[in-house]
Amino acid sequence: MQIFHTIQGLRDALNEARQQGKRIGFVPTMGNLHDAHIELIKNAQQSNDIVVCSIFVNGLQFGLNEDWDKYPRTFEGDCNKLREVGCDFLFHPDDNEMYPNGLDTQTRVICSTMTDVLCGASRPGHFEGVTTVVTKLFNIVQPDEAVFGAKDYQQLAVIRRMVEDLCMPVEITASPIHREPDGLAMSSRNGFLSKDERLKASQLNKSLNWVADQIKAGNRDFIALEEEANRQIEAAGFKPDYVTISNSKTLELAAVDDEHITVLGAMYTSSARLIDNISLN
Repeated sequence: MQIFHTIQGLRDALNEARQQGKRIGFVPTMGNLHDAHIELIKNAQQSNDIVVCSIFVNGLQFGLNEDWDKYPRTFEGDCNKLREVGCDFLFHPDDNEMYPNGLDTQTRVICSTMTDVLCGASRPGHFEGVTTVVTKLFNIVQPDEAVFGAKDYQQLAVIRRMVEDLCMPVEITASPIHREPDGLAMSSRNGFLSKDERLKASQLNKSLNWVADQIKAGNRDFIALEEEANRQIEAAGFKPDYVTISNSKTLELAAVDDEHITVLGAMYTSSARLIDNISLN
């Protein structure tokens, strides 16, 4: 695996690959890699000749009082995992390489829809940071395909809309949620859970699955289902952020006759915020 810290170095290597007619896949991450990230790499390898992974903890998408400084940096371990799976290129820039003019004056990419609800309501400015850094990374790597995990469903929907609106020639692929044996969605933030919290953290997934099962059985009282799911999460000792039954494409509140529905949820533990989702189609 070749490691690059500069934009120009990576571009030179990728230009050489393109001249050889090779298809390029891309997996952007913030590091602290786990099995779910490795599945993204494997997914990208299935349809591309060269796979690029990036590791960059993007300060632009962290709000006030969030955990940017606490976010785990495990670069050496991440490199070992990427080598084992056969990743070709790793792009690991520092803040100055990605934001040479500073964060305050950085040109921003704003998606005017789907970004002020759900996680966007709880984390103002978060998706502006995501769309800005992903646009920069797409411009740097210029991939044929980019693979994202379906756990961050709202992020996936926003990036798809951004790519469509800005006519970016990038195929966006969603990789299924990779879960622990008890159903908890794999996340770097799971490492923040206490032992007691970890034993109960799968409640978010259980509650979302309960809602999905109710809808499949014909229950369309969405408000009552959301309220009951929140009660279940509270009963397990966690603070629900939201449980929302949404249209899978627009993320607007689902109508009773919508065919494509996704149940999304987020909850707070004592030291982390966990998210998950279940799509019915």
